[in-house]
Amino acid sequence: MVSAEPRQASLRRLRRFDVRPDRELGQNFLIDDNLLGVIGEAAELEATDVVLEVGGGLGVLSEQLAPRVGHLHVVEIDGRLREPLEEALAPFSNATLHQADAVALELGALEPRPGKVVANLPYGVAATVLLKSLAELREATLWVAMVQREVAERLAAGPADGKLYGATSVLAQLSSEVRVLRRVPATVFHPRPAVESALVRLRRRAPAPVPAVTSLVHAAFAHRRKTLGGSLSLAAGAPKEIRERAREALEELGHPADARAERLPPADYPRLAELLGDELTQALLAGPAAARR
Repeated sequence: MVSAEPRQASLRRLRRFDVRPDRELGQNFLIDDNLLGVIGEAAELEATDVVLEVGGGLGVLSEQLAPRVGHLHVVEIDGRLREPLEEALAPFSNATLHQADAVALELGALEPRPGKVVANLPYGVAATVLLKSLAELREATLWVAMVQREVAERLAAGPADGKLYGATSVLAQLSSEVRVLRRVPATVFHPRPAVESALVRLRRRAPAPVPAVTSLVHAAFAHRRKTLGGSLSLAAGAPKEIRERAREALEELGHPADARAERLPPADYPRLAELLGDELTQALLAGPAAARR
């Protein structure tokens, strides 16, 4: 007796194309079709939108997005998924498939240029892809992404949120308003992840921070148990006077001289960079990237 076809689009494609999820790539395919509509609604889709979807997977979100927008860019790193993605996108002349690693892809070179990002992101690269797209897609205004719940909470965290608040929080919030829309249980994915997910929305409100500020933020949080000045002094390329200059700058900002990075709200970091001066902040760019936390 032949078993019935699964009702969910993702499970049907997994069976038809004999695809086994790759845990190393963080593949957890969405099998609750109702959530596809929730994602689309959150993205406020319009017929003129150019949308970037990172992690096209089996194409079930792609075929929901394509008929509702002007153009859809779909990026997928896994070559095994080309066939199901091509099948999903075949009816849509306004869709382009990019078989590539989104972390390495030059997003700003995509044409037409994306104005929105909508994605079910692999856990391992979610924060990296979101921050990269905030920096490279200067004309983009809205991001809606399914991510690991902890990543969503980090993106939205403030100084009062303890260890959740870090460089990811600061860099995201310097250029966008972050809102966690809803928690998503593991049961809506195949295979089931060991953690919960969340749907997060980022709405652009300012350009991404300049590279010197980005490096300053990473260096500030690289050694969380140390004072901010102490953490900066350990960054590759940091001048010897940076610790004392940081203490003076913190006091001018109204913080204790020995404050840690987690005390400062996002808006204080560009001002801190100004107070430290171009010479010191540019020096942080000369060394290897600071640990990203």
